Amino acid sequence: MQQNAAMAFDTTFPLSDGNAIPQLGLGVWQAESGQETSDAVRWALEAGYRHIDTAQAYGNEESVGAGIRESGVPRDEIFITTKFFPRNEDPAAELEKSLRRLGVDHVDLYIIHWPAGGPTWAWPGMERAADRGHTHSIGVSNFSVDELAAVLREGERQPVVDQVQFNPFAYRRRLLDACMENKVVLEAYSPLGTGSHLGDATVAQIAETHGKTPAQVLIRWGIQHGVPQIPKSTHKERIVENAQVFDFELSEDDMLALNGLDETGGTGEARGDKWWS
Repeated sequence: MQQNAAMAFDTTFPLSDGNAIPQLGLGVWQAESGQETSDAVRWALEAGYRHIDTAQAYGNEESVGAGIRESGVPRDEIFITTKFFPRNEDPAAELEKSLRRLGVDHVDLYIIHWPAGGPTWAWPGMERAADRGHTHSIGVSNFSVDELAAVLREGERQPVVDQVQFNPFAYRRRLLDACMENKVVLEAYSPLGTGSHLGDATVAQIAETHGKTPAQVLIRWGIQHGVPQIPKSTHKERIVENAQVFDFELSEDDMLALNGLDETGGTGEARGDKWWS
């Protein structure tokens, strides 16, 4: 498969509300507020990324906004995600604060970071944020099959995304299937397992076969499952390297071998450790 970088970054997955999400983005979880984050965002945008994923809980929204401005890339070419911190009370009010920190008048996707206090109480506030035009799309993160179903039953608007930990070692097949059945895009954070999966022998062997790095293989696996990827890095060379996943394709045998690394039993749960409980 041959695909140049510009075409690759233009490729998106459709959302059920008529919008679309880029298949590759930069995550900034655990990136220090200030130069570290703004540099990473600027480098990613200069490399062709068009999706930046942050959160109120990360404490680096201002730095994300600075990196976006420093990049010179027009706002309407960038897909921005931020997440509601569910220890606060009003998602709509908190998004207004995020917009001021980011220096923008809207985000493209606003998601509940985790289902603290239950899956549905914050959803009306998310809908208000969308009704006010402060976000184009709304969704959830770290929601299980049952928690997602609760929002789908009770909400006036449908969540368009469930962002979860998803990679060959956390191949949450039942959750992926439920998302597909309900026209919800499952989106992957930690596609590299925060680096812990890069040394796996199966991943390394497949990478060697394709002349690619283990990170590129892990990201490519997710893309071929139809799952948008948001790897995190604050190193320029790795940010660029993580994007070089559109000029090769994993074989069916490669995919089966990687699928077989799952340690979750194909769970419908989004997390094994529900820290919010």
